[in-house]
Amino acid sequence: MRILVLGGTAWLGGEIVREALRRGHEVTALARGDAGSVPEGAAFVRADRDELGAYDEVAGAEWDAVVDVSRQPGHVRGAIASLAERVRHWVFVSTCSVYEPRPDLHADESAPILRAYPGDLMTDPEQYGAAKVACEEAVRAAFGDDRAFVARASLIGGPGDASQRSTYWPTRFAHPSNPEGRVLVPDAPEVLTQVIDVRDLAAFLVDAAERRHPGTANVGGETLTLAEHLATAQRVAGWSGQLIAADEDWLAEHGVDYWAGPRSLPLWLRGEHIALGSHDTTRAERLGLRRRPLEETLRDGAAWETARTGPVERRAGLSDDDERALLEELEGL
Repeated sequence: MRILVLGGTAWLGGEIVREALRRGHEVTALARGDAGSVPEGAAFVRADRDELGAYDEVAGAEWDAVVDVSRQPGHVRGAIASLAERVRHWVFVSTCSVYEPRPDLHADESAPILRAYPGDLMTDPEQYGAAKVACEEAVRAAFGDDRAFVARASLIGGPGDASQRSTYWPTRFAHPSNPEGRVLVPDAPEVLTQVIDVRDLAAFLVDAAERRHPGTANVGGETLTLAEHLATAQRVAGWSGQLIAADEDWLAEHGVDYWAGPRSLPLWLRGEHIALGSHDTTRAERLGLRRRPLEETLRDGAAWETARTGPVERRAGLSDDDERALLEELEGL
């Protein structure tokens, strides 16, 4: 197959390119290239999708499949306008963040989604889900359900996770902030989590291109409680210290966020976002989704995180100083 990956030098895009090459496909990646180099063996077209003529170099070719990872509606609309007539199947990588925040657990693809972002360029991260809705709508309008597949991904994890959401816990257990080896966790053991390994997602997306999957599917990891996820991270790290569980309201009052971001406890969910880690993936499983054990994802992700050199910006989790201060205050109550 001739596959065009729109993106292909960053994290997920690079994994898609590598997986397609591994299967013997002819792969071209179109990207600015700022995030890194294209995997060896793929053709590379350097282009800025914000500029006119971004697709000129690939628009004259015939493509068996396009895989697009963009979050910008204008990028998706521009690609479709330039390429649609020469593409047999379009695979778009969306997100479970397109769903309206609701407390309903295990929602499937029929759950209500957000109103589409009205513009071409999304600049506010809070509009990420709405922007992906607009991208989905553009794809369906151009290709229908028969020539397009929309993969609504859950939280993506594993090696290369610069968001640190999937790497924080195994790394924290391997490197406690304090000599006693205590680790601060939210007192929310039954909250559900859903992490899909980036390599498993990439493999499924290439499957979708090869088999021309139609329609839409939630593509996520196995649904586990936060307690189960943390227990797996502990095994990966070989940790045997003491968990210190803090009340959720206490954490919020002390400026600790849930889910992601600096000064957070990743994967912890609450309020209207409580169901974000529990979407139904039955359809993707029927289409052949294969998932490696979470232990492998966390082990490889932690190894990647530990091997990073130079100053690393904290994008999720607590710094050592923050965790120590919180533990001291909590235990002094």
